[in-house]
Amino acid sequence: MARADRLERLERQRIDAEADYRALLLAALNRCAGGVWGLFEHNWKDRAQRANFAEDVATLSELAEAINKMRATLFIEPFTLHDEFMAARGPVSSSAVGEPKQARAWLAKLKAQGIG
Repeated sequence: MARADRLERLERQRIDAEADYRALLLAALNRCAGGVWGLFEHNWKDRAQRANFAEDVATLSELAEAINKMRATLFIEPFTLHDEFMAARGPVSSSAVGEPKQARAWLAKLKAQGIG
């Protein structure tokens, strides 16, 4: 019985952590869509731009790590949203869309998935 209670509690914690992750990601994406650069690190050499979202990205990474540990304990597939987000970051060619436009595309994609 105690094990079932622990697993149920862990499941609630996982659901809450994933909700926190999504809320923070949506807030960062909305800020970026509003014109603040740095979330996707297109200009990774610009420290000021990277600093705009450094705390958010660090928190998202910490949350994702905790979520994946909980999911592993619960025998649930890994939390892929963070992996997709991290894969979308980094230097791009000069012809790539800007970060605000990329953030709006992410917001649209998440909304289509029922997130946001």
